Amino acid sequence: GNPANDLVEIINQNRTAQKLERLNDNPGLGCMALQYVELCKGNCSGNSAVNCKPPTDDFTEVFAPNCGVELPTIGTITGHIVGCQSKYTEPSLAFANVLVKDKKSLSVLRNKSHSEVGVGLIGFHKGPFFWCVLFSNGGTNSSFVLEDRGEGIRQKKGCYSGSAFPCNAGHRSAMLFNYIITFSYLFISLLNQI
Repeated sequence: GNPANDLVEIINQNRTAQKLERLNDNPGLGCMALQYVELCKGNCSGNSAVNCKPPTDDFTEVFAPNCGVELPTIGTITGHIVGCQSKYTEPSLAFANVLVKDKKSLSVLRNKSHSEVGVGLIGFHKGPFFWCVLFSNGGTNSSFVLEDRGEGIRQKKGCYSGSAFPCNAGHRSAMLFNYIITFSYLFISLLNQI
């Protein structure tokens, strides 16, 4: 599964429990959330806070083009929550312990002006794991629209919500490693029989 999608579901469960509207999971917004946290690597403090604030222009000049978001469809970001942890945490624990751990982030989560959400997450080699939630008040299917009939530009690292692509190449790398070991073993066995 995609933990970014799982986190969107947890966010929506929390909102509906408070009698607030469910948010539309927007893949363009999710991809931009992934871009946001990719920019923040190395800025994780001990209390799960991210000391990183990209310039507002980065949303239109860096994040959107990197994701393949059509520029005329970029809407207003109505809020964001960012957090980090030394290692990967299941979405429910990331929600409670990393992202929504104080009244300020809970207030952002429950803002009535939000209509869309996007989640991005990425782990860095020998480094922390970052989560980002971006909110928007855009209209469904008309804001943060990805190019190429919704496919945008395929990300090589990390996960983002609403994506039809696998989270990252981590599983494939592990499978490739297993194939190499298996073929090496078979090759050595074959050489021993000759």
